[in-house]
Amino acid sequence: MRALAFVALITTYNSSGSEHYSPAIGWEYPENLYWGDTHVHTYLSHDAYPTGTRVTPDQAYRFAKGETIHADGHDVRLRRPLDFMMVADHAENMGVFPGLMAGKSGILASGDRERIYQQLSELPSPSDILSAKTAQEFEIASARLSNAKGIKGESFSIDEGYRWHVWHDVIDSAEEHNHPGKFTTFIGYEYSSGMLHRNVVFSGGAENARRVLPFSSLDSNNPEDLWSYLEKYRMDTSDDVISIPHNGNLSRGNMFMGVTFDGAEITSDYAKTRASIEPLIEVTQIKGTSETHPLISPDDEFAGHEQQWWELLADIKPYMKVVGSERSLADQAATSFARGALKEGLSIEAKVGVNPFKFGMIGSTDSHTGFATARESNFWGKMAMDQPSRFRAERSSIYSAAGYAAVWAKENTRQAIFAAMKRREVYATTGPRIRVRFFGGWGYLASDAFQPNLAEVGYRKGVPMGGDLVQQGDNRVPSFLISATREPGGANLDRVQVVKGWRDKKGDLHEKVYDVAWSDNREADIDGRLPPAGSTVNLNDASYLNSIGSPSFSVTWIDNDFERDEAAFYYVRVMQIPTPRWTTYDAVLYGLGELPSPEVIQERAYTSPIWYTP
Repeated sequence: MRALAFVALITTYNSSGSEHYSPAIGWEYPENLYWGDTHVHTYLSHDAYPTGTRVTPDQAYRFAKGETIHADGHDVRLRRPLDFMMVADHAENMGVFPGLMAGKSGILASGDRERIYQQLSELPSPSDILSAKTAQEFEIASARLSNAKGIKGESFSIDEGYRWHVWHDVIDSAEEHNHPGKFTTFIGYEYSSGMLHRNVVFSGGAENARRVLPFSSLDSNNPEDLWSYLEKYRMDTSDDVISIPHNGNLSRGNMFMGVTFDGAEITSDYAKTRASIEPLIEVTQIKGTSETHPLISPDDEFAGHEQQWWELLADIKPYMKVVGSERSLADQAATSFARGALKEGLSIEAKVGVNPFKFGMIGSTDSHTGFATARESNFWGKMAMDQPSRFRAERSSIYSAAGYAAVWAKENTRQAIFAAMKRREVYATTGPRIRVRFFGGWGYLASDAFQPNLAEVGYRKGVPMGGDLVQQGDNRVPSFLISATREPGGANLDRVQVVKGWRDKKGDLHEKVYDVAWSDNREADIDGRLPPAGSTVNLNDASYLNSIGSPSFSVTWIDNDFERDEAAFYYVRVMQIPTPRWTTYDAVLYGLGELPSPEVIQERAYTSPIWYTP
C-alpha cells in the first residue's frame, strides 16, 4: 500500500545556516523507545481496597515486568511487558484499609476503627460478583462494592507513625523492582483534589523520598499548594519532582482555567511555576480522553473519541456547573481539554511572557486493579469488580481500555526517562504501541522522510517533539519530519495528522487539522476532507483484517499557512484503522446480545507539541 501525502518540496538546504540552530548538535540523540504507565493503583488506595482490590505494589510491578499474577481466581499476565511503571496510590488515607483489616492497632481512633472494619467485613468479594449467575445478582453485588467507595474520602484521625510506615513500604517496593537497563520504577503517588487530580513523580531514589510524607488534598485542595510543597522538595534535596494532571475531561472546566485556583489573574511567576512543575499531562486513560471535544473542535471528525464520561456528567447539570457561575458546556470544554488549554496558553504567554500550559502528553491507565492493562482484546477493567465477567460490559462500558506512555530516551533508567519527561520528548497512545517520531525545523527535505537514519536527520536539522522552533532571520517556513509505524502484530494505520493551533495578530485563537499522510490512494473532497478508511471489523467474532491501512508512514510536511508573527503549536495525531472495542470482545466471548455503542474504535497516538514563538 502506498502512503500519500501533501508535501511541499524545499529545493535547497543551507546547512551552514541551519546546523547550529538545533540544540541537539553535539550530543548523542535518544534512540530507544520505552513504554510505561505512571498511574497504577493497588490495594493501598482508599477506593481500590473497598471495591475488592487485593493486589499489592509488589505484585503490580511483577505483573508489569511480565510475571504471572493470581488474582480473584484468575492467572493474569501482560502479553508484552512494560519498560517502566509507577505505583500511584492515592495519598489520602493511603494504606489505612488493608492495615485495619490486617488487625494493625493504633491506625484510627477506636470509633472509626470499629465502624470501618464492620463495613468492609460485610462487603461481597470480587469473585462473588464475577461469578454471578444473573444480571440482577451481578448488579446488586456490584452496587454494594461501588457504594463502598463512599468511605474513601473521610478524614480519619490516622496515626502519623503509620503514615510513615506505609509510605516507606511504597518506596521500598519501588526500589526493589528498579533494575537500571531492564525495568525502571518511579517513587510517587496521586494527589486527589476534587477533579484536579495529579500524579507526583520523584526523579530519584529512597534517600530523599523518605524525608517527606506525601502532600494530599487533606492538606489542601489547592494544587498551587502542592506546587509549593514540590518546589520546597526540590530546594531541600538534590532531586527533582514533577506533577502530572489527569482527567481534565472530568474537571468541570477547572483544570485549565485562565485564572488561579482562587480566581486571581495569572502572573508570570504562576506561569513559570506551573510550567516547571507540570511539563506533562495525562491525556488518555480508563476514564476517557482529554485531547479535545466536538464543542471545541467542531470541524475535527475525530474529536469525539471516548467521551462517554463527559456525556454522562454533562447530563448531571449540577455536576457540570462551576460554583458561582453559569458557564456553558462549550466554555467548560475549552478549559477541560488539552487542545483548548494549548491554545489558551498562547494568549496567556502574550500577556505575561510565559506559557503555563506548555505541556507534553502521555497516556497511562489509572487502573485500580494493580494491573496495567490497556489492550482492547484483554481489558482487565478499572476496579476489581470490573474484571472480565459475563455481565460487566453493560455496566462498565463507560470505561476505556487506555492508555500508555511512550518515552524517547537514551537508556532505561530513572535519570534518562525522567529527563525525557522534563523535555517533553514523550507521547501518548490509547493502548497500541505505535512508534512515532516528530521533528520540527526550517529545512527538512521531502527525501529526508525516506532516509534510513531519519532520527539522526531529525535531530541534526531541528528539534524533537516537546521542543521549540527558534525564529529564523529569513523568510523560510517551518517544516516537519514525521514517521509512524504500527505496533508489531497490531492494526494498520489509517492516517497521520498534524494539529495546529495559533494566535493571530488580533489575539484570536484558531486551530486546524491537516491530513499529511494516508493509506489506500484515497482522494480528498473539495473541502480537503479525506473519506474514511473503511472498516474490516466483523462484530460476530470481534475480528478485523489488515487489508486496509498502511503499516507505516514517513512524510515531510510544510506549513504553507505559516505567519512569522503568530505564535503557534503543532502536534501529531496518528490514527489506526477501525478495530473492535473491548465491549465487542466481551460480547463475543460471553455470547452477549446488543451492547451500548461504540462497538468499534479507532485507536490513536498523540505526540507532545512543538511550539513556535515569534
